[in-house]
Amino acid sequence: MLLSIDWDAYSGTRELIFDAPIWGTRDLEHDRLAAWRERVRKRGGQDWNVLAADFPLFSGWQALAQYVGMPAFVALSHADAWGWLERFPGRDVLNIDSHHDLASFSGDALRVRPGNWAGLGLRAGLIQRYTCLYPEWHADLPVAEGFDLGRTRAEVLPLLAPGVLERVTLTRALPLPPPGQVETLLLVQSPAWTNPAHDKEFLALAQQLNCETLTSPLSRLRFDG
Repeated sequence: MLLSIDWDAYSGTRELIFDAPIWGTRDLEHDRLAAWRERVRKRGGQDWNVLAADFPLFSGWQALAQYVGMPAFVALSHADAWGWLERFPGRDVLNIDSHHDLASFSGDALRVRPGNWAGLGLRAGLIQRYTCLYPEWHADLPVAEGFDLGRTRAEVLPLLAPGVLERVTLTRALPLPPPGQVETLLLVQSPAWTNPAHDKEFLALAQQLNCETLTSPLSRLRFDG
């Protein structure tokens, strides 16, 4: 299988944080950095540390070190996943993510974007079967897709081409696959959704996995706001 890991499965949010990107955000340049600076100022802070209580780094990402030694890639956004799929077409994909990435609710439905790359990959035959593994912290966050899987499945059904949803699994209840079952992995930063304070861990993980760069992730370690 192919293993895709969106950093927003680990760099997340607490309940009732109404300026959290999980409530909905674009993926523009402003959303990747300036919007995070605005969240700092709103909390009266002068650096990323003030975000820690509302936007924690959840545990579990450390276990990804078990995949050291296999072909690995890093990308800024899941919009860049298409080239990865084309290198390894027709496989099953396990995507650890806070979003299903099956369909976007607005815009051009056929243009590859972070919110629809998996659905388009299924439609094009680049993905055989697709599993979205939501993080466990979604169980405590009613606004999150992974809180009510039946609700999420019903929401996405009208947006997919016929026959696609039957090749899709949405779950919160899977362990990480053993390395022997993974052909290659893709590590995605998704900076519009992930706390800049966690870039240090993300970039270190990409280095540890010896990732080939598809598109360069951001380094937002300094606030400079």
